[in-house]
Amino acid sequence: MNPVVVTALLPVIGLIAVGFALGRARWLGPRAVKHLSSLAFTLLTPVLLFRTMSRVHLEQIDLKPAAAYICALALAFTGMLLWRGLNRRAAVLALAVTYSNAVMIGIPLIGLAWGDAGLVTLFTLIPVHSLLLLTSATVVLEFVLAHEQAVRTTNVAARMLRVAGRALRKALLHPVPLPIIAGLLFAQTGLEIPAWLDQAMRWLGSAFGPLALALVGATLAASAIGSNLRGALMLAGIKNLLLPLLAALLGRAIGMSGLPLAVLAVTAALPIGANVFMFSQRYAVAEQLITASVAVSTLFALISVSLVLLLLGNA
Repeated sequence: MNPVVVTALLPVIGLIAVGFALGRARWLGPRAVKHLSSLAFTLLTPVLLFRTMSRVHLEQIDLKPAAAYICALALAFTGMLLWRGLNRRAAVLALAVTYSNAVMIGIPLIGLAWGDAGLVTLFTLIPVHSLLLLTSATVVLEFVLAHEQAVRTTNVAARMLRVAGRALRKALLHPVPLPIIAGLLFAQTGLEIPAWLDQAMRWLGSAFGPLALALVGATLAASAIGSNLRGALMLAGIKNLLLPLLAALLGRAIGMSGLPLAVLAVTAALPIGANVFMFSQRYAVAEQLITASVAVSTLFALISVSLVLLLLGNA
């Protein structure tokens, strides 16, 4: 097996397995998972993102991966809507086949595989990922709700403008895009983080990966797949295999190669992110299917990510 696969995936598998065992033993229950996830999301993640991007200058950023990623996401999202119709279920399924767990799994995995060079590319994809998909899904779902409630056309247009503005504002102030943008702006000033603060931030950032992966395992331990297995396999197949293939082909088409192409494909091959489950809960649609799909997609990612790393991991 490719050394990159061994180096990157074995620690990931091991930490997820530890979390799974703790969840099964009920030593890491739902309440603890919720609180630790909040800690990781609101403190550890922003610190890691800001510290990494605070060393990146604009001339170092390659925008080709973001362009290819936007096209791949747009095609997959729109394709699902055309296939399943313009309704709440289709919108949630479209989010499921496009929204990657780029933070909790992507950051530690790509960090292990390619270090800061890989993370810089990943961090150019995450803001696009969050802004484009979460905003699009919110607007589509709110539009469908307005239509279902038979709101007059003139009111629908005004409501959509308010919804789009609110969704964009929330996405920009999100704990993921905001520190990326702030860190990048800080880097352009030429200033440096004081040594004592940088050390503290490094410790906090280093804690994110192991904790996040253990929480993924604990969440899997509490997930029920059951009768939704067939639908979950379908969504996981599109998300974990077809999306990375589409992203890689688009990347090749615009001249990408090497590490940026590999990071692009790995990001697309990552499992379905937890935000999709929250959308299904909020809009009361496909909750059981999405729960099963997140679990199946996470397990399936061991295969999909391995394939991508084997094919492109020598960047």
